[in-house]
Amino acid sequence: MQAFSDPQAVARYAEGPVRQVPGFHALQRMATLLLAEQVPAQGRVLVLGAGGGLELKVFAEAQPGWRFLGVDPSAEMLALARQTLGDLDARVTLHQGYIESSALEPFDGATCLLTLHFLPEAERLRTLRELLLRLKPGAPLVVAYHSVAQPLAERTRWLRRYAAFATASGVPAAQAENAMAAISERLPLLSPEQDEALLRQAGFEGVELFYAGFTFRGWVGYRPG
Repeated sequence: MQAFSDPQAVARYAEGPVRQVPGFHALQRMATLLLAEQVPAQGRVLVLGAGGGLELKVFAEAQPGWRFLGVDPSAEMLALARQTLGDLDARVTLHQGYIESSALEPFDGATCLLTLHFLPEAERLRTLRELLLRLKPGAPLVVAYHSVAQPLAERTRWLRRYAAFATASGVPAAQAENAMAAISERLPLLSPEQDEALLRQAGFEGVELFYAGFTFRGWVGYRPG
C-alpha cells in the first residue's frame, strides 16, 4: 500500500497497531508461543510482512537461538525494521519483495501478521500456498488479520467497534472513522469462515482459531507431516 512508502507514515507505524489492534502485544506473545511449540531452539522462522520489525523483535528477544527471514515489498518499512531490531538484526535476513521471490527453503515455522487482509481472495490463497511450500513437514504457520462477517449490517457493526476501540486508545475520532471507511471500501475483506477455508484449501491441516479481537482473527495451521 502507498502508506508503507510514505516516510511520515512509516515513521509513525509503530504507534498504529497498539492503538488499533485489540491485545496487540498479547497477540505477538501468543504467536511466539505457538511457534515455540514446534520450532526448535536453533530453528529458522519466516516472517511475511516483516516491515517495521515489530514481531521480529519480539520473536528474537524471546528466542535467542532462532534465526529469521523477513519478507516485505517496502524498502522503507524494511529500513524501519533494521532500526527497530538494532543489534538483533545479526540474526535476521531481510528480503525486499513478495513471498514468491524469496528463497524456496524449508523453515521451521512462519508468521504473517496484519498483512493478508490487503490481498484479494485468489492472491491470498496463492500466498498461503507459497508459505506452505517453504515450511518443513509439521511446521506451524501463524496468521492474524482483519476477517469480518460479510452481511453489511453485521460487518458495519464490527467496523464501528474497531473504530471505537481505536478512539478509546487515543486515535482522534475523525482519523478512526476514516480508517473504518477505508477498511470497508478498499480492503478485500472475507468472513472468518472463508478465511479458515482458504487455509485448508492451501493445504494446511490442524487449523485452529487462537485469537479474536473485534474485526481481527488469528489462526494457526500446520504443513502436513
